[in-house]
Amino acid sequence: MRLDGKVTIITGGGGGMGRTASELFAKEGARVVVADFAEAAGEETVALVRAAGGTASFVKTDVSDEASARSMVQHAVATYGRVDALYNNAGIMPEADHSVIDTDVPTWDRVMAVNVRGVFLGCKYAIPQMLEQGGGSIINIASFVAILGCSVPQDAYTASKGAVLAMTKSLAVQFAGRGVRSNSISPGPIETPLMTEWLLKDEAAKKLRLDRNPSGRFGQPEEIVSVGIYLASDESRWTNGSNFVIDGGITVNYF
Repeated sequence: MRLDGKVTIITGGGGGMGRTASELFAKEGARVVVADFAEAAGEETVALVRAAGGTASFVKTDVSDEASARSMVQHAVATYGRVDALYNNAGIMPEADHSVIDTDVPTWDRVMAVNVRGVFLGCKYAIPQMLEQGGGSIINIASFVAILGCSVPQDAYTASKGAVLAMTKSLAVQFAGRGVRSNSISPGPIETPLMTEWLLKDEAAKKLRLDRNPSGRFGQPEEIVSVGIYLASDESRWTNGSNFVIDGGITVNYF
């Protein structure tokens, strides 16, 4: 198994791509810490992992809160003895997020708190543990919208994911020499509950986005998670500071 014995924290592990990550990381032998604010969802993920023969535990986490992020890492160390990978997956994309001219400040601040501060705090406490134990892998989930403009804007979300890309590069320079690699994944539209709730129920919005994708479909969570497994594994030991754009070809398409 590609992640045999490795300890991985997966934020937002209670649902969507985070749940898929928890299940597939465990299937590859990882001991998974499911970190989520929603207790019932997080515990359900743990139950699914264990039912499939994997190892997992749940820790209630508000990634935007410093004490909670610190406790998340402490839980991983207390339970499994180390942290080999931090999969910063938790993120929000509220319907109230539009252009800068009509997005309210509370929405902007909430997106930044979860999507940017959440990554910052996870790294703030996971990286020292990784340095102490001799290495680790930071895997930050960004987005394809961070690298190109969109005529249907979500400016808070876009700005937050741009910040994640920039932060990842800085971490890659700072810590690779001491054994901690940092990389990001920029998914295109993925069929998760987060996207389904506001997009896929709107047929016109769905068609608009599919028309722009050469693959003609949205991505599936496992198609992103498989890249995360590579980044958490020793196969990626010389992969550092990279951003993996997995989007079906949206970002190379001009018409």
